[in-house]
Order: sequence, then C-alpha cells, then structure tokens
Amino acid sequence: MNIPKLSCPRIVIIGGGFGGLSLAQKLSKKDVQVVLLDKNNYHTFQPLLYQVSTGGLEPDSIAYPIRKVLKDYSNFYFRLAEVQEILPKEKSIITTIGNLTYDYLVIATGSETNFFGNKEIEKNAMAMKSIPQSLNLRSLILENFEQALLTDEMHERDALMNFVIVGGGPTGVELAGALAEIKKGVLPKDYPDLDTRRAQINLVQSGNCILPGMSKKASEKAEEFLEKLGVEIWTNTRVTSYDGKTVTTKTDLIFNSATVVWAAGVMGSTIKGIDAEELLARGNRIRVNGFNQIPSYPEIFAIGDVACIENKDTPRGHPMMAQPAIQQGKNLGENLVRLLDGEDLKPFAYKDKGSMATIGRNKAVADTKNFKFQGIFAWFVWMFVHLFFLIGFRNRAIVFINWVYNYIRFDREARLIIRPYNRDYSQFKD
Repeated sequence: MNIPKLSCPRIVIIGGGFGGLSLAQKLSKKDVQVVLLDKNNYHTFQPLLYQVSTGGLEPDSIAYPIRKVLKDYSNFYFRLAEVQEILPKEKSIITTIGNLTYDYLVIATGSETNFFGNKEIEKNAMAMKSIPQSLNLRSLILENFEQALLTDEMHERDALMNFVIVGGGPTGVELAGALAEIKKGVLPKDYPDLDTRRAQINLVQSGNCILPGMSKKASEKAEEFLEKLGVEIWTNTRVTSYDGKTVTTKTDLIFNSATVVWAAGVMGSTIKGIDAEELLARGNRIRVNGFNQIPSYPEIFAIGDVACIENKDTPRGHPMMAQPAIQQGKNLGENLVRLLDGEDLKPFAYKDKGSMATIGRNKAVADTKNFKFQGIFAWFVWMFVHLFFLIGFRNRAIVFINWVYNYIRFDREARLIIRPYNRDYSQFKD
C-alpha cells in the first residue's frame, strides 16, 4: 500500500463519512500517523441526496474531495480502497490494494439500506444511500415520464407515473414532498402533452404515524403538509413484496408502480472479521462500550451509524444520523490522545441538538430540546443548518444559489438523464 512506517503510532480509519472525517480532523495536530481508507475519494453530504434524486441539485454540490479536506494535515495519508477483511489477532486489514497493519483501528463505515432479508424487494426497488444510487433514481424518474409519453395504454401510463415510497422517516417524507412539488410545478411545463395530474405519490409507513422519531406535533404537521401537496399517506401498511411491477402489502393493498423507493430502514455496514454474531447488536451494528471501543478487541473502535452504545439511556444505541457520528469522532479523537498519554478515557455523552425534516417550500418541522416549531420558520432553520454543515465554501454557495433560483422560478434545473437507468418496460405492457 506504500504507507511509510513511522515511529509514531498508526491509526487507521475506515470510512470518510461524518464520523471518520471528524476523527481525522481532531487528530490533525497530534503526533500520530493517520491513514484514512474509503471506496470513494469524496465525502457525501447524505441529508441532501434526495435533492439530487429529484433534480434540485447536481451531485458535485453535495460531495467534497477527502484529500482537499485534509490536505494541510501532517502525517495524513488517504488511499482509495475497499477494506475486505479485518484480522484482529494480526492487527492488520486486507484491502483491494493490499494489506496494512495498524496500532489502532477505527471502523466508521456508516450504514446501508436494510431490506430486512427480502431479496425480491432488494432486486427491484430503488435505494438512495449514495450518489450513484441517487443518480439512478433521478434517471428512472425522468425515463418513466418519457416512457409515459410513448404509450396510449392508460394502465401502463398510470403505473409509470405512480411513485411508491416505503418508509415514513425523514428520508421518505422529504422525498415525497420533493416529488409532489415536481408534480405541481415542473411536470406540467415539461410534459404539456401528458396528463401529469394523474401522477401519484404514495408514502407507505408500517407504523401508525410518519416521522416516528419526532414529536407527535411534528408528525401531525408533516402529514398535514404532505396531504396539502397531494401525497397519499398509508400508515399501518407493511410492504411484503415488489416484483418490479406490483407492490403488495399485508393489508391486501396493491400498487401498480414502475418506481418504488425503499426508505424503510438502514443497518450498519460491517466488515468481515468484525461481523461475528456476538459482536453485533440490533440493526447489524457493532456493539461497543462507552468509549466506542470493542470490548473483545481494545485496540479497535467503531463510531457513527455502524456503532451501538447500549446503556439504560440508549438501549438501542444512538440515532443513526450525522450528529452522533460527528460527536463520537471528536470524542474518540480526544480519547486516542489520552490513551497514548496513559490517561483515563472519557465516556461518550451525546448532546442531542434535535431533529428536523423539510416537506417543501416554506414547509418543515423541527424538534429541539426546548422548542418545537413548524412551517416557514422551521424551513429557514432547516436550510441554515444544512448549509452550515456542508463542507466547502463552493458547495455552500452553489447549494444556496440553487435553492434561491428554485424558489423564485419554482424550477429544478438538474433534471437531466446523464446516465440512463435502462429499465425493462415490457412487463408493464399487456
């Protein structure tokens, strides 16, 4: 792998997400060698992936080169690689570009879409956890409308314009709101010879309310906003199968749809060698102690979505969101320095800064520790928070300009089929 061997300890970080970058930045001025590995050479701002999927933003505005983030740090090395296996006893890892030893290893691999073992849904539904997946979804959405223009069969056209989003969390709610705004403001102008009023957006939730992780007021207000936008909300409805054409549910509700987006859950993205059943908690997350340390392997740590700190306050671990990952990365950075200095470690204490979701222009919900608010003020707060956490001035400027332009013109300029998804549409024909 061509990493020089130095006299200082080597800390290997797997994953350049929120947690991995936060940790690397915390170690930037310490006397350690930091090696960061990721299968992409960029960091993805995942909260805005849905806007790439719906043509509101181009992918380069929510991605930032990892090398540029850490270019001024000494003893820092980035390698584009995928880690295939961890060998804890040998204190080494096997990657696609060779093997590497470590003194301390940090797993910050994040999460992946959880299909709950349903291979049929995994094969036919669309996920939205990465930029390539979001571009696939964007292409499919646009291709479906192009295909709808080519058919005179009503049932086929309706299926092509019927969108089913499975999962009523923030991702599902935000995507449903964005699609509803496209239906209202963009499609009639792009497809004047197509009756886009027949397009349907269905949000399917297995529980009894959407945004179950937020307050009751936020859930009710989000549902009100979505219904005003024309989104059909189906609660207490569990999807059981999707063959690429027909969605079936436990309640015998059936949807004929060419586009099903699976936003019903995520699970930890573990690596071979640290995937034994006794090491994993619910959601395929690595069970760690209060210092983000794997008890069986004290020199290996896990942070972010892939880590699960189980205690009386968090029996299922912390939320799989950006803030816990960022805070765990910072705390672990301090702890690694304490460990090297022979000092006691500081347990992780999560500072919950709240949660929020946007439903559309002037419509959002936000829950903080002391306040709960909805509507236009929550929408402005949502925009400010997301702009603040974007990496790089250019990205912030581009996203802000795009938002202002889209708001004024009620338009989404990035509705481009750059990379066709090439779906087989023959199954929708008689």
